[in-house]
Amino acid sequence: MKFNNLFFILAVSAVIFSCKKDDDNASFDAAKQALEDDVTLIKYLQTHYLKESDGGIWTIKNGETPLMEQVEAQNITKNDISYKLYFLKQSPGVTIAPYRADSVLTTYTGMLLDSTVFDSRSSMIWMPLTGVIDGWSYGFTNFKGGTKVLNTDESFFYINAGKGILFIPSGLAYGNIGQSIIPANSPLVFQITLNDVNIADHDNDGVASYLEVETANGDVKTFDTDKDGIPNYLDADDDGDGKLTRNEDTNGNGNWFDDDTDNDGIPNFLDKDS
Repeated sequence: MKFNNLFFILAVSAVIFSCKKDDDNASFDAAKQALEDDVTLIKYLQTHYLKESDGGIWTIKNGETPLMEQVEAQNITKNDISYKLYFLKQSPGVTIAPYRADSVLTTYTGMLLDSTVFDSRSSMIWMPLTGVIDGWSYGFTNFKGGTKVLNTDESFFYINAGKGILFIPSGLAYGNIGQSIIPANSPLVFQITLNDVNIADHDNDGVASYLEVETANGDVKTFDTDKDGIPNYLDADDDGDGKLTRNEDTNGNGNWFDDDTDNDGIPNFLDKDS
């Protein structure tokens, strides 16, 4: 099987953007499906290989090196369910890696395990990792961007960009909800290039969005210090104390984490009673 010979391509489908709908079937066993997906992905990785000459993924016929011997596994917990996302690094990139709150400048091709291409983008596009499937928001953190090269006419291109393939279980994609030509419970494969990274500050409070959670790659979409229904990365007053976050850098050094007026170990911008 090969990317270039696949016959279903949906231009500008934006299918990678995360779906906001709830699962249709309340009795759906997501934990069981996660186990089944892992078995399916492992079988796929054991029976397919990457052909370096054309970048295509083909079925093993003559003892080629299986993808399973080349990939790394990323363990992810979502809603108390364990998932494994597999990724293959063709090029790691040379600049910085994105956090799950950031945006990435990318090109990509997405396909099903039967080689049906459901989305493809050959021109670079900025994608916010807060608005795409979890397989992307986690997967891209394993790569770094490339080096931007400016032409004399002010056009540009990237060299040494991060490049690889993500093998995503359905629970980190669309779960049991079908999307366009993607059937429910479908693991997905994405060939990606990471050209550049934008460190996001969604609420313009002076603190990078990825810093407004407990851990660097925590879920910015759900972390809400003051429990006001607005996650920190979109909340200009994270702790609900009436002081804008941008004004809680009391020593003015640009580091909001070393400002702790009451010395309780909690930075002012996350501490309602500081």
